[in-house]
Amino acid sequence: MAPAAIMLAADAPRLSSANTGFMLICSALVMLMTPGLAFFYGGMVRVRSTLNMLMMSFISLGVVTVLWVLYGFSMAFGTDRGSLIGWTSGFVGFSGIGKTELWPGYTIPVFVFAVFQLMFAIITPALISGALADRVRFSAWTLFLVLWVTVVYFPIAHWVWGTGGWASKLGVIDFAGGTAVHINAGAAALGVILVIGRRVGFKRDPMRPHSLPLVMLGAGLLWFGWFGFNAGSWLGNDDGVGPLMFVNTQVATGTAMLAWLAYEKIRHGAFTSLGAASGAVAGLVAITPSGGAVSPLGAMAVGAVAGVLCAMAVGLKYRFGYDDSLDVVGVHMVGGVVGSLLIGFFASGKGQSAVRGLFYGGGPEQFWKQCAGVFAVLAYSLIASAVLAFLLDRTIGMRVTEDEEVSGIDQAEHAETAYDLTGAGGGAVAAAPALAAARIKKAATRSRKVDA
Repeated sequence: MAPAAIMLAADAPRLSSANTGFMLICSALVMLMTPGLAFFYGGMVRVRSTLNMLMMSFISLGVVTVLWVLYGFSMAFGTDRGSLIGWTSGFVGFSGIGKTELWPGYTIPVFVFAVFQLMFAIITPALISGALADRVRFSAWTLFLVLWVTVVYFPIAHWVWGTGGWASKLGVIDFAGGTAVHINAGAAALGVILVIGRRVGFKRDPMRPHSLPLVMLGAGLLWFGWFGFNAGSWLGNDDGVGPLMFVNTQVATGTAMLAWLAYEKIRHGAFTSLGAASGAVAGLVAITPSGGAVSPLGAMAVGAVAGVLCAMAVGLKYRFGYDDSLDVVGVHMVGGVVGSLLIGFFASGKGQSAVRGLFYGGGPEQFWKQCAGVFAVLAYSLIASAVLAFLLDRTIGMRVTEDEEVSGIDQAEHAETAYDLTGAGGGAVAAAPALAAARIKKAATRSRKVDA
């Protein structure tokens, strides 16, 4: 037995400074995605809702961080309890984690794994906020964040990624969050907006983006950060799967952007910057679950399908009457579904596992597994989110008043505006009101003289 023990000790993973450094960089990249999302959403709303949109993303950085340390990491990645939830008392408050303790089976510390997964937990509820633009009280949104990550995100993360989670045991493939992040957030958004209702003036008043440059900046930051989001999810670079995911992320995103623009030109007659940004995000969403399983050509197919279907899906809100303000349902839910299900067709067997899709000689088994994961997450998130929104709406109230919505949620909820157009520091802008007032006074004086 002694030689065996010596062999096991020799084969045990050791802390890799390269993988640890790589994962810390990836964690920072994923963190940057939440401010990127804030800019992306902030540019898409009307000017009087800009700050509120930024704050709905930024508050997640604070709230979810605290909850993750207190109990979220334990619920998502602790010892399995019935394939539905996890719990490890040593993870509570990070109190029982040693600084050199490795995540089981990997060469990175538990702390590094925990902080990487924290960034996923932060951005997922922030995605929901885009569907609720212009009309939700900030205090109600903050409380919804607390309840939603506890009741919905932490359990679903365990289903999909936790050791012993039912979806993980079933063999559902979700490399970096097609189900746990994007379908989860998109379905939640649909559940909430069905409860709180439409914006004042929906389908009647123009609700165009106030700053397309801000949208493009946000999309660029998301694209940049997504390399950490996707490539980092393999937790190291020892076997080439992470680099494959990096390449597929770029390939699918570029293809999806082109596909969205082509559809837009055919359907509406123009190539828009908003379409380019939205198409890129659709591609990023779709490749998130599938990029470790498909080849680069498969990634092109995933991106092309997602670009067209998501472009088509964003118009469904006008047909069915649900007010998804910034197309969270059309891009994130639909994109996540597309990317997850296409694994059953395009999995090459040469990436993260030997699983092959229908187009690579495999049978339908993996497709049905993907369906089980996709529709279970969608149904649970939609129903649970709608229930949470209903309870909050009937108790503390989810929406601002109609007058506050019309006059501007930024001033009502934050006592600020995104752009101070009067200017207090001098210059032409500051001088303009005073100059106008002087001209009015002079004209009034002349009028009195004429009347006399």
